[in-house]
Amino acid sequence: MLLMKPRITIARISRISDKAHRFIIQELEKRGIYGIVPSHGGILSFLYSHENITMKELAEKIHRSKPTITVLVDKLVVLGYVLKEKSDTDSRVTYIRLTEQGKAFEKDFQEISQSLNTKIFQGISEAEMNVVDPILEKIMHNLS
Repeated sequence: MLLMKPRITIARISRISDKAHRFIIQELEKRGIYGIVPSHGGILSFLYSHENITMKELAEKIHRSKPTITVLVDKLVVLGYVLKEKSDTDSRVTYIRLTEQGKAFEKDFQEISQSLNTKIFQGISEAEMNVVDPILEKIMHNLS
């Protein structure tokens, strides 16, 4: 087993994630948007590029369990951002799609995402990103 002092620790990655989540929530609140949390981001992002998707497909695409997706989607339904609809041909299949409110939120979603990316990557060169991103991908893969 290779033992070395990692330069990127899980604790550091966790702190980065916490700070990014706080930033997102603060930006949402500045816009008067409450109830949406960072964990909704993957669902909304996917729905902005796919009009209609099943719960199962969504879980697979954003790498979340079906029970987690169900909880997150149900919250988005309550908030008025998405609709759940049973398949006409198979009652076990549920489709998710954006409501008009969900579609209208895309502008805020994109602006907040862009602000977060600008903040995260300030002072980081393209060359540095070309090194860091593959390393983070390997770390994520190693934990799968």
